[in-house]
Amino acid sequence: MASHKDLTDPADSLPTPLTQPGRDGLAALLDRPARALVALDFDGTLAPIVPDPEKARAHPDALPALVALAPKVAGVAVVTGRPADVAVRYGGFAGATGLEHLVVLGHYGAERWDAVSGKVTAPDPHPGVAAVRAELPGLLARSTQGTWIEDKGHAVAVHTRRAADPQGTFDALRGPLTDLATRNGLVVEPGRMVLELRPPGMDKGVALSEYVRELGAESVLYAGDDLGDLPAYAAVDALRSDGTPGLLVCSGSEEVTELAERADVVVDGPAGVVRLLRQIAAQAG
Repeated sequence: MASHKDLTDPADSLPTPLTQPGRDGLAALLDRPARALVALDFDGTLAPIVPDPEKARAHPDALPALVALAPKVAGVAVVTGRPADVAVRYGGFAGATGLEHLVVLGHYGAERWDAVSGKVTAPDPHPGVAAVRAELPGLLARSTQGTWIEDKGHAVAVHTRRAADPQGTFDALRGPLTDLATRNGLVVEPGRMVLELRPPGMDKGVALSEYVRELGAESVLYAGDDLGDLPAYAAVDALRSDGTPGLLVCSGSEEVTELAERADVVVDGPAGVVRLLRQIAAQAG
């Protein structure tokens, strides 16, 4: 079993966390992997960002890395804004041997898919989502071109990556979409060239904290890439303040810098996340 001293062994390539809480979190994970939770965002973390979200797929080495790691830890959770079943399909998780400890917390935790049962559990959609879904096409037609609506069932997202000026379109839409969301009892979650309208009270921090408690995890790693992952970062900070070691990992990009500024470890996109998972699996024995 790995110990804290392994973090400086030149024979391995595990990065050394930049902060003492991060170093403590990684050491705890390696010392007692069977009591650790590894939680990960999907898009931008396990899957490269692509212009069409429907074509997003997990990094080709992500599934083997998760299969190597999952049996050694208390749990692996994919925490995503996508519907749980979509993340399962795009990740190739269903039926994969070795992933019995995997859950997918979709719609920021409102939905849940368990690898053991292969089933999704979910509440009824918020009524404001249907109202927003009906109004959005007209609003976008009046205001800008080049946007794309993604219907997530429990939320609706407007993507601007295909627009001639993605950032300018994003900035122009933020106010009108916030007004639309507010009128219908929803909130707007900004991301990487996407504005998501969703029910309040759904965020990755709440989902992560609840699953840590359910699992009884004694340490936690969270990896993300976007603004929607900041609540999960805050949840890990709160857990660390309460004595549960944690490690914050950023899947780095040039589009979002806020997570990198708060992370204990920054890796090079999904390829770097996958590499880190494989290294942890090897160290965890």
